[in-house]
Amino acid sequence: MAGAKEIKSRIKSIRDTRKITNAMYLISSTKIKKARAELENTRPYFYALRTEIKRLFRTVKDIESKYLYPIDRKDFKDGVDGVLLITADKGLAGPYNHNAIKKALDFSIDNDVKYYIVGEYGRQYFYRHNIDFEKSFTFSAQSPTMDEAYKISDLLLDEFDSGKIVKIFIVYTDFDSITKGEALLTRLLPFHREYFDDNKKLEEKQVNQPFEFDTNPKEILESVTESYLVGFIYGALVDSYCSELDFRMNAMNSANTNADTILDDLTIKYNRVRQQAITQEITEVSAGAKAMRMKRKAKK
Repeated sequence: MAGAKEIKSRIKSIRDTRKITNAMYLISSTKIKKARAELENTRPYFYALRTEIKRLFRTVKDIESKYLYPIDRKDFKDGVDGVLLITADKGLAGPYNHNAIKKALDFSIDNDVKYYIVGEYGRQYFYRHNIDFEKSFTFSAQSPTMDEAYKISDLLLDEFDSGKIVKIFIVYTDFDSITKGEALLTRLLPFHREYFDDNKKLEEKQVNQPFEFDTNPKEILESVTESYLVGFIYGALVDSYCSELDFRMNAMNSANTNADTILDDLTIKYNRVRQQAITQEITEVSAGAKAMRMKRKAKK
């Protein structure tokens, strides 16, 4: 059994570590409140764009666009897919980063893929495992901004419009209450004409009169779709950041709980060792006193 000094040193080390994990838990719990507010502010904009595109499709059913699959799907030519992978800038967030990376890499098993990475963790993972990626965005994955979403969207659209990639996918971690913490792979472009009919959460006002267009509906669709892409990416960035904080809170809470359990066990062991040491000291003192008494009696 380890001595009292070693056990006491380990107790101190675990207590110091627990202070760090507890501080990280408190910081994450504070940040997530602000991140959740940003997420709630994002969704109305994103949902409104979805609604308008749905209404546009219902008005012009035979519209053609580079952002839509052809009416005859056989005319679509497969090629390289672009995958935007959103990870964190650091670890200590449970399986958050691993889940997103695994989802992105699994997709490449059956597809030719170019990766575009957000987050230092994902970038370093690809470097360490010698996995090629097309672009790594240098801005932080924490506190995402709309300006960052525009930059990502512009790059992906340029790649899409030039034909370097024929589809755009995004891998992010959803913070929705139903699929909370799940890494999702979602196709952004191109989409089917019935794509926007899948969302049953939206409440739309009934359109009693047909739309009148001042410009070509195709141009309107492409303009709105570009804004939609920015909105989706920004929402995914915020979703992922909220999920990262939530995963880190859970990881740090588990670390605190484990530290408390270990400290309780070590405290019991330390007390036992101290009791044994005290008992041994008392025994030695008693034995010494007894020996002295016997020695004095022998001299008489």
